[in-house]
Amino acid sequence: MLSPTQPDQQKNYSPFAHISTSNHTTNTSLLSFDHHQHSPLNNFLQLREAGIEGLVVRTGYVYLDSLQSCTVALILLGLEPRVPVLQAALFVSMSIFWRRGSSLHQKEKQQPELQSEAKVDELKAALGPLSGRSLLYCTDACLRRYLEARNWNVEKAKKMLEETLAWRSTYKPEEIRWHEVAVEGETGKLFRANFHDRYGRTVLILKPGLQNTTSMDNQIKHLVYLMENAMLNLPEGQEEMAWLIDFTGWSFSTNVPVRTAKDTINILQDHYPQRLAVAFLYTPPRVFQAFWKIVKIFMDPKTFQKVKFVYPKNNESVDLMRSYFDVDNLPTEFGGKATMKYDHEDFSRLMAQDDVKAAKFWGFDQKTSSTTAGYAASAAVAAVAPEPAKSTSIIAT
Repeated sequence: MLSPTQPDQQKNYSPFAHISTSNHTTNTSLLSFDHHQHSPLNNFLQLREAGIEGLVVRTGYVYLDSLQSCTVALILLGLEPRVPVLQAALFVSMSIFWRRGSSLHQKEKQQPELQSEAKVDELKAALGPLSGRSLLYCTDACLRRYLEARNWNVEKAKKMLEETLAWRSTYKPEEIRWHEVAVEGETGKLFRANFHDRYGRTVLILKPGLQNTTSMDNQIKHLVYLMENAMLNLPEGQEEMAWLIDFTGWSFSTNVPVRTAKDTINILQDHYPQRLAVAFLYTPPRVFQAFWKIVKIFMDPKTFQKVKFVYPKNNESVDLMRSYFDVDNLPTEFGGKATMKYDHEDFSRLMAQDDVKAAKFWGFDQKTSSTTAGYAASAAVAAVAPEPAKSTSIIAT
């Protein structure tokens, strides 16, 4: 008779007659029988009568996972364990799987996704009814990001999300318009590139050595604006973005204070969780290490793991960065082949157009100024792009 057994009980049965209802690499649920007590035909009939289908049958070193293979295995079980055919490392693979076994395999693959959806539904219920911009913000993908940031703990994710909603209702990041922060972008110290990484993610380029203002509040506002803009321009189904940080010209005189760095990190971690896929810090000077040792204390471990240092003479770090970016799109200042030129007026026109798009999305089309309207009305729509060999303008996509 078939009887359930645990892996540590397998010694009571022939090592050549183990039948598993799960993947053979996990061996979590075993059904075994003694082949000496049953003929191959009876064993086969017992399996069918028990309704056991889609099994992985292990006979010595042989793994079988189809109806035909199971028949072969049961025939083999009628032989003595020491016959040559069982001693050999015989592998039998068939392309026809039992329907129920295939279904079980699909269910195993879908299990994490089902658990994820269940957590999202639980978080929705915990938040209660939402309306207005909060409803627009709290998409299923958004809830999933907050759950991931809090290791799928619904209570912690709820607390984090409620804090973000409170912050957004006060700070109103979706209402910031380009003309309010345009002065911060005059030197090109932070902008959205017109190329994506290999995964289709929006790319933000930061050049802290081009710092041109002293208002820390406005610098943070500028960053928040471009975070919102990057989110607005993410491809469908994509939730993350990539950062490229060029340290050319960086020094302590252009560096932000530790307090501002801490405030910036807190905003990004607390209110934009799981938005950063990776940040490449390209050739940071040795003196930056002292600043980094202080700043990284404020970072969540998950965020810290996404920060990568790249040095041209370190092939491993260069290869890592190039695994994310096509070298033909990557600007020369990051070791690529593309020449990039930042044009503030062109970028301003692009941002003005995006302001109109953002206003429409959030439902406050009236929030435009004459400055923004002037930019949006410009006939030419250009972007920050790799400079072509010929002196022609490049239109943003």
